[in-house]
Amino acid sequence: MLKSLKRQKHKLSSPEGQIEVLDDVDSINITKFEDKVSDIGLFPLKPTNIEIFQVNVGKMCNQVCAHCHVDAGPDRKEIMTKETMQQCLDALRDTDIKTVDLTGGAPEMNPDFRWFVEQITAMGKQVIVRCNLTIILANPKYNDLPDFFKKHRVNVVSSLPYFTAKRTDAQRGDGVFDKSIQALQMLNAVGYGKEGTDLKLDLVYNPAGAFLPGDQASLTAQFKKKLREYGIEFNDLFAITNLPVSRFLEYLVKTEKYEDYMNELVNAFNPAAAEGVMCRNTLSVSWDGHLYDCDFNQMLELKVNAPSHISQFDIEALEKREIILNQHCYGCTAGAGSSCGGATT
Repeated sequence: MLKSLKRQKHKLSSPEGQIEVLDDVDSINITKFEDKVSDIGLFPLKPTNIEIFQVNVGKMCNQVCAHCHVDAGPDRKEIMTKETMQQCLDALRDTDIKTVDLTGGAPEMNPDFRWFVEQITAMGKQVIVRCNLTIILANPKYNDLPDFFKKHRVNVVSSLPYFTAKRTDAQRGDGVFDKSIQALQMLNAVGYGKEGTDLKLDLVYNPAGAFLPGDQASLTAQFKKKLREYGIEFNDLFAITNLPVSRFLEYLVKTEKYEDYMNELVNAFNPAAAEGVMCRNTLSVSWDGHLYDCDFNQMLELKVNAPSHISQFDIEALEKREIILNQHCYGCTAGAGSSCGGATT
């Protein structure tokens, strides 16, 4: 089984090692991201308002995907405790935040995952779960997840790198495509992705290499056509750009594609996408309760410029904060833009 960068003790497993590479703009001759947004009048970048509360409930995963920015895997033991989950609930209770986005790792592997979902939905919040699909088949105790998701009207967002086995397995591991198809069929069987239901099933596409995703609408049409051959229906497809963080950064450096990729991101900078970046309406919470502007800043341990632990949650201060930027942010502003909900323009 592949090991995480952390288990390998790789230099790029540490936030400091990654930031050292990202900060070296002179050797690859690119403009600093903060200067780029300053040129269009967006610096300092500020939140609009917090609409999405994204919680990473742990880095443990049943897969070791080639481009995972979390560096997740079976050998990662970081798991959010029930106490920290309760602090999240306490923070959410008195806010107008309507959406809680649960991610990992495989969030379902957290032993308190189901309790957390039940508590959030009891508060009237919409829950999104970032499901890797294969977890549903990984162990009999997960086989009923489609029914659990249905009971709590969870919006399931599932990663499927491509509609063929060759490309999907190359990115996520042997046999992943077939298991993903089976899991999608199980979700369809309880009503997910079906017309006339409120059971939303969305897919996530990200490129297999050092290039930008294609047009999201065209990709959606292709995926829908190809997956219908397996009897599968879904709602939306989100095309997400690979950001130069963790395993994808390691891939870029190892294959000597880092400079070309960063220049491609810079050259594709879109001011309209910059205005709609997800850090402006999203707050990210790490497995140990620290607060970040986005999931990528979380992996680089760039904490918010405000009280930075969930136990100190102050929504007024958080909505007035300045967002922490670095060169990886170019990934969210390239072309049609990129966010956890896909293209932004």
